[in-house]
Amino acid sequence: MSVLAVSFLASLLITLWVIRSGHLHSKFSADSDTAAIQKFHSHLVPRIGGLGILIGLLISFLVRRLENEAVSNFGLLLIASSLPAFLFGFLEDITKKIGVKVRLIASFLAAAIAGQLLDGWLTSVQILGIDNLMLAYPALAIGITCFAVAGVANAFNIIDGYNGLSSMVAIIILNGLTYVAFQVGDTQIMIAALAMIGALLGFLVWNYPRGLIFLGDGGAYLVGFWIAELSVLLTARHPEISKWFPLLLCIYPIFETLFTIYRRVVLKRIHPGVPDALHLHQLIYRRIVRWDSSDKSQQLQIYRNSMTSPYLWLLCLLGVIPAVLFWRYHLALKGFAVIFAISYIWIYWAIVRHKIPEYLISRR
Repeated sequence: MSVLAVSFLASLLITLWVIRSGHLHSKFSADSDTAAIQKFHSHLVPRIGGLGILIGLLISFLVRRLENEAVSNFGLLLIASSLPAFLFGFLEDITKKIGVKVRLIASFLAAAIAGQLLDGWLTSVQILGIDNLMLAYPALAIGITCFAVAGVANAFNIIDGYNGLSSMVAIIILNGLTYVAFQVGDTQIMIAALAMIGALLGFLVWNYPRGLIFLGDGGAYLVGFWIAELSVLLTARHPEISKWFPLLLCIYPIFETLFTIYRRVVLKRIHPGVPDALHLHQLIYRRIVRWDSSDKSQQLQIYRNSMTSPYLWLLCLLGVIPAVLFWRYHLALKGFAVIFAISYIWIYWAIVRHKIPEYLISRR
């Protein structure tokens, strides 16, 4: 049976069980802080959707062992490597006491474990001067690899703000990884990407649009780590793939993170970890999805939440499509990265200044 189908069914059923058994664990697992600045739901919702995704991945690779032991071993090692990132995120979902710094360190550790177990280290980034230093000092290459993987894992947690947003962005990116892995004949990475797509689809059935369960920090860090590590392994194994391919592929969550740091540190002069309600997806929710704010019905709020995500899916495609088309050519990829950055900033400031084209506004 297809690894995608197995991971989908396993994730679908485990996530359904988590939702149905909510009365047993909601004291710990529910996102009860509905009044926080970054919250947009009005009722208790389980935030441990990452559990179904992890178990879906595990079951799919155990089943795959019956057909291809090498692919199964690769997937199981990748799952084992991801555990520090997932577990510390999951602990935050349960206890609400694990800070960003601790979760970043855990993701850094997960990347180091994956590098050791799967021999996945970046040896260049195709930036003049830095490549020579990475070749001369292997410790620097290890540090850059771990920093990149931890950064992408955290970036997916940052964009996880609305129903279907982070998970569908991940599916779009994973399809790009699957395509290029197929082009270069890397079956292990291709199947690992498909397994995660299946697990995310199983979760999405319950998350989008109804918001019956959230991805949570554990899920977001797991998904971000999985994408980052497959990207590192793909470029490390196949020198013909530009190191800028995965960067452009993931540029939406990466640039959202960088712009958030700039906005908070440079413009607002506050700590980059201080939460606010000024992410691009939050501005789109308030100023583009202009549904009747006087109607406080729970159902309307849920669907307004869900209507925000497709705008960001389209923005994600602005990076993914050229990345897939020009995955060999680093100069073209760099050019499209600049175009994305300019487009993002233009969109952000257009929304801030209320200069939004009328056809983009959703009213109800």
